[in-house]
Amino acid sequence: MKIEKLAGIDIGSNAIRLLVVNVITENNTPAPVFKKSAIVRVPIRLGEDAFLKGEISENNAVRMQKAMQAFSLLMDVHGVKKYKACATSAMREASNSVEIVKSVFNSTGIEIDIIDGKKEAEIIFSTDLSAIIDVKKSYLYVDVGGGSTELTVFSNGKIINSKSFKIGTVRLLNKESKQFIWKTMEKWIKENTHHLRSLSVIGSGGNINKLFKMSEKPIGKTLSLNYLETQYEFLSNMSFEDRITVLGLNPDRADVIIPATKIYISAMKWSDSHKIHVPKIGLADGIIKNLYFNKL
Repeated sequence: MKIEKLAGIDIGSNAIRLLVVNVITENNTPAPVFKKSAIVRVPIRLGEDAFLKGEISENNAVRMQKAMQAFSLLMDVHGVKKYKACATSAMREASNSVEIVKSVFNSTGIEIDIIDGKKEAEIIFSTDLSAIIDVKKSYLYVDVGGGSTELTVFSNGKIINSKSFKIGTVRLLNKESKQFIWKTMEKWIKENTHHLRSLSVIGSGGNINKLFKMSEKPIGKTLSLNYLETQYEFLSNMSFEDRITVLGLNPDRADVIIPATKIYISAMKWSDSHKIHVPKIGLADGIIKNLYFNKL
């Protein structure tokens, strides 16, 4: 048996995550097993800076650097042999992102790759969906982040089209997503899915994972459009404080979960889908898969 430790760092618009995974291979098994060893999430909302002010504030730049220092130490303690750090929408748009990347590298040795929306979608989609996908059916993959939503349409096991839209939870909270972008995303989804029968949605991101957990459904089951619409009304009618105290949501989840639910509902309606699969995967998972197969 061989065990290799890999790590993926996802520098998002709402939070920064470190995922450490044990990749286990045996002589008599055809494929490696990816087993999560540790997950650390730090609620640094870079999107509030980038989308409103056009740059990352000094305070959040310092917090981000401290997080990277902590991640470096944690990876050392875990014995991580290979890792990759990717930054998405907020860092893509911040005017001082290059300066921050250099500063983090100089202080921690961690090199951050700022990826575009298409690359982000490709990495996320590369995660193992074999337990969900029926190669004879069609799907719309929807990954909702703080700054953008990545969409991928695939049918018969092949990618048909993919696109990134500047619609995200932090943008919506700060009223930074324009109406025409919603219309553009609606048009894109309808044009790319109208000819596909019995299409299902696959959702990824921390908010859909939380919605699935709140449903108390067993792993592998789907959520219905009706359930999401009911939850949207339920959550919208609660105060921010009650979402924290009554539902037990973290403060940085209690606000973004509502706009996230709206995005998933919209994508399902526009694609004429009535159920959503929730495999609980994300960018960090994709980073690790790509690292292992030497695609990053």
